[in-house]
Order: sequence, then C-alpha cells, then structure tokens
Amino acid sequence: MSTPPAASKDKKVEDKDKDKKDKKDDKKDAKVEEKPPPPTPTAEIKSNIALIERAVADLEPRFTHRVLRSLTALRKRLDNKILRDALEENYPPDSAVKTSLLSWLPAIPPADQPMEIDAAAAPPNGPTPPTPPPPKPTSDPVPEVEIYFRLLLIHHLHTSKDNLAKSVELSKETVVKMHQLNRRSMDPIAAKVWFAVERSYELGGDLADARPLFLAAQRTAALRHDDDTQASLINRLLRSYLHYSLYDQADKLVSKTTFPASAGNPQFARYHYLLGRIKAVQLNYTAAHTNLQQAIRRAPPAKVAPGFYQAVHKLFVVVELLMGDIPDRSTFRHPVLQKALQAYFDIVKAVRTGSLSEFQATLTKHASQFEADKTYTLIVRLRQNVIKTGIRRLSLSYSRISLRDICLKLHLDSEEDAEYIVGKAIRDGVIEGRIVHEKGWMECDGRKNGYGPEVSEVFGRRIGYCLELHNQSVKAMRYPLNAHRKELAAAEGAREREKELAKEIQEGDLDDEGLGDF
Repeated sequence: MSTPPAASKDKKVEDKDKDKKDKKDDKKDAKVEEKPPPPTPTAEIKSNIALIERAVADLEPRFTHRVLRSLTALRKRLDNKILRDALEENYPPDSAVKTSLLSWLPAIPPADQPMEIDAAAAPPNGPTPPTPPPPKPTSDPVPEVEIYFRLLLIHHLHTSKDNLAKSVELSKETVVKMHQLNRRSMDPIAAKVWFAVERSYELGGDLADARPLFLAAQRTAALRHDDDTQASLINRLLRSYLHYSLYDQADKLVSKTTFPASAGNPQFARYHYLLGRIKAVQLNYTAAHTNLQQAIRRAPPAKVAPGFYQAVHKLFVVVELLMGDIPDRSTFRHPVLQKALQAYFDIVKAVRTGSLSEFQATLTKHASQFEADKTYTLIVRLRQNVIKTGIRRLSLSYSRISLRDICLKLHLDSEEDAEYIVGKAIRDGVIEGRIVHEKGWMECDGRKNGYGPEVSEVFGRRIGYCLELHNQSVKAMRYPLNAHRKELAAAEGAREREKELAKEIQEGDLDDEGLGDF
C-alpha cells in the first residue's frame, strides 16, 4: 500500500523542522558550555593592573576609568588572603612597596602558611603535582598601581569597626604619597581615593577634620584643571558642610566654584542632590525641584545604587509637597522605593486630605526616621500646607462658616489663630472670601466661572508656548542633502510623459484599448 504524495511531503517537512530544532538546541547547549567562569578577585586585580600600566604607557585614561568602573563590585569580594596573594603576585619578593602595603594586613597564622613541596621528591605513581605558580616580576609596577592597592586596602579596612583607626592612618599616608608623586596619570584614581578618605573620616566620627585636606586639594585640582578630582572634592566639601548643617558655607562654596562640565554622571547626580538640599532649606523650592530631577535622571539604576535612589526620592517628595503638588502614586509603588517611602506616603495622604490631626500623628510616629533622613525640618513646614488645604475644602463646602467651626474642624488652638490663618489664605489667593469680624464668621464667594481676563491670559501663554515649540521644531528639522533635485527630476519626467501622451492622443495613434488604465 503506497502512501499518498501529500502525506510524504508533510512527513518531510516535519523531519526538516525537527532537524532545525535539534540544531538550535545544540547551538544553545554549545553557547551555555562555552560561557567562561567569572575571574577570581586575584585574577581581576591582575588584569586591572595590566590596564593601569597600559593607560600610563599610552597616556590613555580610558583604561584607568575601565578599571575604576569595576571597583564597586570588586571591593565587596576582598579579604585579607586575596589582597595578600595579589600583592605577592604583582611585586617582587624584595620590594619595599610590597612590605609597606602588607604591613596594613594582619600577619598570617603559622598554620595557614603555604608549604613548599619538592616536585622531584614526589612518588612516581602518586598524584599529579600542582601547577607551578607564575614567575614573579623582577621590578615594581608603576606608582599608579601602588595607589590602586592603597585604595583597595582602605575600602577593605572599612568593613571592620576595629580597623577604622587604621583606615584613617592609611588615608593620611596615601594623601601624602599622592602629593609626593604628583603624576597626572594618577588623577582618575586620586578622585576615587578622596571618596575613600572621606568615608574613613566619616566612619571614625571626625569628618570635620578632613575638611582642610579637601580645601587644599580642591585648590590644587582647580589650578591643574584636574576635572575628575575637582568634581569629587566639591562633592566631598558640600557633603561635609551639610553633615554639620552649615548651609551658608555650602552655598558660598557653590557660588565661588564652578562644577566641571566634563565630570561623570555619578558626580553630577551627587552634586545636583546636594544642591537640591541647599535650595530646599533656603525656601527656593523651584530650583530644588529642578536639581533633584536632574539627580534622578543622572543617577545609576535603582538596583545598582538603591540607597542614593531612595535618598533623592525622599527629598523630592517633600519638595513637591512644599510646592503645593501631590507626588505621583506610581512613585510609591516602585519596588525599590515602596518600603523606604512608606512614612512619606502617610504624610502625603495627610496633606492631601487636609487633616491637621492626621498630619501631627504621622509626624510624631515617624519623627525618628525623618530626623535620620534630615527631612524633619522641611516636613514641619508642611503644616501650613495642610491648613491651607483644609481651608480650601471648607471654602468649597460652605458659603458661610464661623471661625469657631473652622477652629474645631482644623484642630487649631484658638479662634484668633483661625482668623489669622484664614486672613492669610485670603490674602495669598488660596480662597475667595472675606472675614466678617463683627459676626465672627467667614463668607466664601462662589466658584469662578471659566471665563475672564485671567483665564484668557493662561490660554494665551499656552498657545504662545505651543507656537514657539512648533517654530523650534521646524528649525531643528534636518533634510537629506540634495533631496529636492530628485523631486524636480521626477516632476520633469512626469511632465514629459504627459506631453507625449497628449501628443499621441491628438495624432490619433492611441485607441481605447491602447490607453490601458487611462
């Protein structure tokens, strides 16, 4: 019995599909198998040293920047053994630099010291001897490598509270060493070293003692046009001033210095965040809002730097409330921000409803968190916003209401306070109404209609903005070069064809069948 041709074709197609799937699966398995294992920290340090030496030899700082980009992940994997092995592999045995760096690490216990095994004495049928270690270098690497090792050592000492005093001493010694070497190829690493120096002093509780070092180094960096170090030191100084609530000195530093335009996005994000804190305390909420927006846009992704992302959004939410806006609810649903902004979400709900009692209860409940975030003084200012929101709601609900009722509904202390707050709200344009002092009540005007000179001015501004946006968009448009010539040639060809067709019709060469679609 012969199979029909259609069935045989279907069988062939199925076989081809199976073969293709098998090939794809084989390729996937090969790709999975070919993926190399991640390098060990010691191997990564060795490759970073090769990149640093290449950057110094070729005068290419981009290789040094590549090394520093991996610093955050690498410093979390360091321990005493890894640092000791890296120093032993990259420095000769009799190196004075290696001895100086190893002195900052604890001594090796006798039980953990490696044993020397004679390969010739091994039995012939015994296990295969381990591969011999790579040959050690005969000379010290470039000085930038020493500063890089010092940077790793400082970060490693930060992990233990017992070593904080040693980290401060190592930081001072490293700063002196950088000044003695005075090499421009060391600038990218020096910018990271200053961050580690600040961290050492901060963990030791002596951040103010590091300020003279930062000021002297910032002046030197400005004279040498060292943008990386200058940007890092400006942020270090601003953070030191804000840590001790020296907002006037921080503002003077901002006005006397110019932040380098070539600085990286992380430095710009920190600078805009610190600038936003200064402007918020100075009641310049619009500028603070702009700076915090820039900090959010320039900041690393939320999963890479969750702490900074949360700190910026905490201040951003408070500044939005002080401006009279309500933050977007999606901000509080972000997986990185949901738990950190819970207290601020309760404050937003109290401000939105205009309940002064709820606001005071929330402020008392989360006072410790707000003080730790250094937003308590800003949140206290929201009390006036809560009262204004409550008065606005009352003005929309009642055409006439006594000051006594306002005092009870808003939980104010006395009728005099209610009269003062209502008068200020009327003067600021929050509500439309007047106070009748003789009868002790507030009369509220009806809602405005959607017409009038103020509304027309608003629409005029919006229309002007749209027209300006259209004009700028037209000016910014770009067209292909000589594209108009192609259109002219196509138009001329179409006119020639029309003339030929009209001429043939006049001469009678075309009949109805020859016209085709025409």
